[in-house]
Amino acid sequence: MPRAPKPRHIAIVAYPAVQSLDIVGPLEVFAGAQHLIEATARPDRGYHVSVLSRDGEPLCTSSGLSVIPHAPLSNALKPIDTLIVAGGNGHREAAEDRALVDWIARASATARRTASVCTGAFLLARAGLLDGRRATTHWASAHELQRQYPQVRVDPEPIFVRDEPIWTSAGVTAGMDLALALVEDDLDADAALEIARHLVLFLRRPGNQSQFSATLAAQRAQRQPLREIQRAVLEDVAGDHSVEAMAARAHMSSRHFARAFRAETGVTPARHVERVRLEAARRRLEDTSEPVAAIAARCGFGTAETMRRVFLRTLHVGPAEYRRRFHAPTPIDARAVARAPLDSPVHAPTTKETVT
Repeated sequence: MPRAPKPRHIAIVAYPAVQSLDIVGPLEVFAGAQHLIEATARPDRGYHVSVLSRDGEPLCTSSGLSVIPHAPLSNALKPIDTLIVAGGNGHREAAEDRALVDWIARASATARRTASVCTGAFLLARAGLLDGRRATTHWASAHELQRQYPQVRVDPEPIFVRDEPIWTSAGVTAGMDLALALVEDDLDADAALEIARHLVLFLRRPGNQSQFSATLAAQRAQRQPLREIQRAVLEDVAGDHSVEAMAARAHMSSRHFARAFRAETGVTPARHVERVRLEAARRRLEDTSEPVAAIAARCGFGTAETMRRVFLRTLHVGPAEYRRRFHAPTPIDARAVARAPLDSPVHAPTTKETVT
C-alpha cells in the first residue's frame, strides 16, 4: 500500500512581546481545516502546525500571556510548506536579531510560500523578502514600514496582499482572514467558509476589503482650525466639503489650506473627505437595506454612479457586490443560514479573491 503523503508543515515564528492572536488565530484556522479534512475524509494531505521561536523557551506575549513554542528554530520540522511570521510589539527587537532574520530568509527560500501577520512584515522586509513587492501591514505601521524599507511597495488599505509567493496581512484578526485564504488556496472556497462558520467569524473577508480603520488612518492635524475641519467632515459627511468651503471655514485661502492640510495629515483634503465618505457608505451597505442611490446621497457622493466609481477605484468592487458580500443578515436570515446545507444558495461562495 502506498504511504500517505505527509501533511503540509505550517511553521509560525514567534518572539518575545509577540501578539498572541497573530499566533493563535492562524493556528486555529489550520486546526479547523485539519479537523474538517478528518471529519469528512477529504482526500487531502492536511496540516501540521508548529510554533517556533529562536530558542524554544517559553515567551511572554504583548498581552502578558505565556506561550510555550513547540520547538526552537534549529529543530524545525522539515520541510516547511508555509512559513508565517507573527507581528507584535516586539517586532522591532526581533528585526534586530540577525540570527532570527537570517533563519527566516533561509527558511523562506525553501518554503512553498511565506506570510506575515501585522508587523511581522517588518521581519520579512528586514530579510529582504519584500524588496520590489507589494505588501501590507497594520494601517498604523504602514508609514513606518515604507519609511524604513522604501524598496517595498506598501499598501495600507487591504486586509491582505498576495505577491507570489509572499503573502502579507493587516493587523491582528486579519491574520485569520489570511489563514482562511491560504486554506482556500490549498482546498477550496467551501472549506474556508465552513471553517469560518465553525470559528463563528461574522464574515470571511477577501483581501481587497479595506482595513476597518484605514480611512481614519490619516494623521490628526496639529492646528485647531484643521482639526475642526476633520471633525466637521466626520459629523456631516454629506455636507459641502469642497476645498473652497473648508478653506473658508478655516479662514485660509484655498491654496494655503490645501497645502497645510496635506502637510499635517499626509493626504489631500479631497482624499480625506472621500475616505470618510467611503467608510460611511461601507457601514450603511453593511448595516442597512437602504437603496444604493439613497446611501450615495446621504454620504455625500451625490449620485450612485459617482459612489460606484469610488468603490471600484478603492475597493475594486462595486457597491452592490460589496453589499452582497458583507451585508449583515437579520436574525431570521442568520438562522436560515445556519440551517441551510452547505451547497444551498444561501451559502453560495464568493469568487476567489487574489490581490496582486
